[in-house]
Amino acid sequence: MYDILWLLLRILVFLLGATSVIAAALSAIRTFVLPRSASDVFSSNVFLVVRIFFEIRKRRTTTYEQRDQIMELYAPMSLLALLVTWLLCIQLGYTAMFWGLNSGSLYRAFEISGSSLFTLGIAFVDTFPDTLLTFSEAAIGLLLVALLISYLPTIYTSFSRREEAVTLLETRAGSPPSAVEMIKRYYRIGGLERLTEVWRSWEKWFAEIEESHTSLGSLTFFRSPQPQRSWVTAAGAILDTASLINAALDIPHDPQADLCIRAGYLCLRYVSSFFKMPFDPNPAPTDPISISQVEFNLAYDELAAEGVPMKPDREQAWRDFSGWRVNYDTPLLALAELTDAPRAPWVSDRFLIHPPRLLVRYRR
Repeated sequence: MYDILWLLLRILVFLLGATSVIAAALSAIRTFVLPRSASDVFSSNVFLVVRIFFEIRKRRTTTYEQRDQIMELYAPMSLLALLVTWLLCIQLGYTAMFWGLNSGSLYRAFEISGSSLFTLGIAFVDTFPDTLLTFSEAAIGLLLVALLISYLPTIYTSFSRREEAVTLLETRAGSPPSAVEMIKRYYRIGGLERLTEVWRSWEKWFAEIEESHTSLGSLTFFRSPQPQRSWVTAAGAILDTASLINAALDIPHDPQADLCIRAGYLCLRYVSSFFKMPFDPNPAPTDPISISQVEFNLAYDELAAEGVPMKPDREQAWRDFSGWRVNYDTPLLALAELTDAPRAPWVSDRFLIHPPRLLVRYRR
C-alpha cells in the first residue's frame, strides 16, 4: 500500500511539473509568437506586481519629471521579470519531473534541472527518460532567450514608428498637445482646408497602434523620449481636434476627419479591452463626458477670439462635440492614467469618476 501511494505521489508531482512547464511555454508563445492580442495570466500578473513596486517608489516624488524618470524603467524591467518568471517556472517544473522519475533527493533534481536549463553541464544523467527531459529543457531555455532577443527589435521598430508621429505633433499642437492650439496654428498658416492629409496619416497611425499595442502589450508602457510627450495625449489631441472641427468650425465638412475619429476610438477601445478596462461600446450621444460645457465654451471663445470661423449655434456645436467625444472619452482617460501620461488638457488633467478595477489598484 505504501509503495502504491508513493508511486501516485511521484506521478502527481511529475504531472504538476509538466503543467508548470507547459503553462510557461504557452505564455511565451502568446507573448512572443502569436500575432494577435491574447490575455495571458503570467504577463498580466508579472506586470501588475512590478507596477506595485514602481507605484511605491513614485509616492516619494514631487514632480512629474521625477515620476517619469522612475516609470521609464517599468516596461523594460517588467519584460525581464517576465523572462525570469518563465525560467523559474520551467526550472521548478522540470525539478518536479526529475524527482518524479527518480524519487531521489530534491536537491539532485534541482541541480539537474538548472544544469539543463542553462546548459551548464555540471550535472549528468544516465537514463533515457532523464536524457530526454534534459534535452527538452535545454531546448526550451535556449528558445526563450532567442525569442526575447528577436522580440526586442520588433518592439523598438514599432516604438520608433509610433514616436515619429508623436514628435511631429509637437510642432502642430504644442507641448503638451492641445486641440485648441492645433486649430489656432493651422488657422494662422491658412491650413484648415488642408487637414485631409493629417487625418489620413493619423488614421493609419491609429491602425498601427491598434495592431502593435495589442499584440505587443508591453509596448503600451514604453515612454516617449521626452517627459512631456505621450502617445496617449497625442491620440487625445488629434481626436479632440477632429471633433472640435466637425462640431464647431464653420468650414466645409471633411469626411476624412470622421474616418480618423472612428479609427481613433476603435484603437483606444481595443487597447483598453486588452487590459480588461470596461467601457460602453454603444454610448448615446447624450451620455455625459469628462469635459464640461463650460470648458467647451472657453475653447469656443478662444478660437473665436483668434478669428477662427465658428458656427453660430454654440449649443448645437456643444451637443455635436459631446456626441463625438463620448465614443472615446472613457478609454482615453483610462489609458492616460494606466500609462501615467504627462498632464495634457482634456486628457490626463482629469480622472474617471468610476475607474476600472485595475486603476483602482494603482490608486490605492
